[in-house]
Amino acid sequence: MSMSFNTPRLAVRGLILQENRLLMVNAYGGGISDLLCLPGGGVEPGASLPDNLIREVYEECGLTVSVSTPALVNEFYDPATGFHQVEVIFRCKLDAGQLDPAWQDSESIVTDRRWVAEDQISTLHFRPLSLPELAWGEVHTAPSYDALETIVR
Repeated sequence: MSMSFNTPRLAVRGLILQENRLLMVNAYGGGISDLLCLPGGGVEPGASLPDNLIREVYEECGLTVSVSTPALVNEFYDPATGFHQVEVIFRCKLDAGQLDPAWQDSESIVTDRRWVAEDQISTLHFRPLSLPELAWGEVHTAPSYDALETIVR
C-alpha cells in the first residue's frame, strides 16, 4: 500500500554537543535501519520551531535543552512514497539531564540514543552527511543548505 503526501513535512532537529560528543538517535523505530540522526521531529502548529525542538528532545531523550541559532536546512525525499521532509537543524545547549537507557520515547520511535565522538562518526550510518563538519568544523554564522536527496534506509 502506497502512502500519499500532499505537502512537505516540516521538522526540527537539535545539534547538541556535550564534552565534544554529538547526541545522535536512531532514525527509524523497530530496528528497520541502523541509520542515526539528530534528535527532533515534526513541528506541531501553534508552537515556535525552538519550542517544538525543546519538546521533541525531551520526549525522545529525557533531556532539557536551550535552542540557539539555525545551523542547517536539510531536506530529503522518498520517491517510493512521496514523503518529503524539510528540517531546520538548530544548535542547542544541554541544560539538564543525562541519557538513561530506561527512558521511553512517548512515540516509541527512538530506542537508541548515544553520544558520538568525532573519531567514531565515520564508522556509523548517519544523515545528513554534513554532520561532522557542522558539529566539529568551523562554526558558521549563517545556516547552510543541503540539497534535496533521495531518502536512505
